Amino acid sequence: MKTFSKTPSEQEFKNVECALCKAGKSSTVWKNSTVPFVKCSKCGLVFQNPQPVEDELLKRYDNEYFDYEMENSDVFFRLMKLGLKDVGFFKIETDFFIRSDNEKPSFLDVGCATGRLLQYMRGRGWNVKGIEVCRPAAMYGINKYQLDIYPGTIETAGLPDKSFDVVHSSHLIEHLIDPCSFISETARLLKPGGLFIVVTPDISGFQAKLFGERWRSAIADHMYLFSGRTLRKLISMYGFRILKTATWGGLAAGTAPLPVKKAADKLAKRLGIGDVVCIMGMLKP
Repeated sequence: MKTFSKTPSEQEFKNVECALCKAGKSSTVWKNSTVPFVKCSKCGLVFQNPQPVEDELLKRYDNEYFDYEMENSDVFFRLMKLGLKDVGFFKIETDFFIRSDNEKPSFLDVGCATGRLLQYMRGRGWNVKGIEVCRPAAMYGINKYQLDIYPGTIETAGLPDKSFDVVHSSHLIEHLIDPCSFISETARLLKPGGLFIVVTPDISGFQAKLFGERWRSAIADHMYLFSGRTLRKLISMYGFRILKTATWGGLAAGTAPLPVKKAADKLAKRLGIGDVVCIMGMLKP
C-alpha cells in the first residue's frame, strides 16, 4: 500500500525549532533526500525543517486525499482495530462502562477519515465523535454513517474540557505542524484517568533503518518522524503516564517474498522494531 503524499508546486515555508526540546541545532538526516528532514542535536527528534505553513499544508487534504482514504478504508480499519488490541485496549474497555455510572463512555477519534472506527466503536456501546480536516471524508462519514464529525482541527473544534474518556489518533501526529498543541488539547479534552492512544510511523524501526531516505514514511506530508522514545517523551510532558507501547510491521508488502515478509513481521513485533508504533497513555488524575 502506497503512502499518500502530495506536495503543491508552490507553497510558503518557515523554519521551525524542535517541538520536543525547543533546541535550535540540528543536522541533516539523509543527504540525498528531496525532503529536508533534520535530527535535533539535543533530543534526537526527526522533523522537516523548513516546513510549509499550516494553511498550505491543510490544502493537501482534498478530494484526491479522500479518494486515497476510500481506496484503503478496509485496510486502515483493520489496522486500527489491531492497534487497539495490541496495546490492550479491549481488555480494559469494560472498565469505562463501569465507571461511567450507566452512561455510555465517550470516544473521540482525531483524524477519523470517513469514520469507520467510530461506527465500530458506536456499535460496541460508546458515544463517539470524530474530527477530520479532509472535508469530503468528514461529510462522507456524516452522511453515510450518521456520525458526529467536525470538519476541521482539534484546536478549532471548540470542545469542552474533560469531555472524553478516550482520545484515539492513528497516523495523524506525523502530519501536524504543531504536535505539542495537539497533545495539549488532547489532555484538556480527556477526563482524569482517560486514555490517549496514538499510532505513527517509527523511525527507529527496522524498515526505516533498512531503507533510509527511501523509507515509505520519509515523505513530504510527514512533518515529524517519531521514534517510540521521542513520542513517549513528548506525551509524558503533558501529564500522561505511558501504559503500553506496541510496534508492528517488519517488511512492506512487495519488498520481499511472502514467507520472508511474514517471518520479518513476527520478528519485528517480538523485538519491538516494527515500522509503526502504537502508544497508550493515561492522563494522570
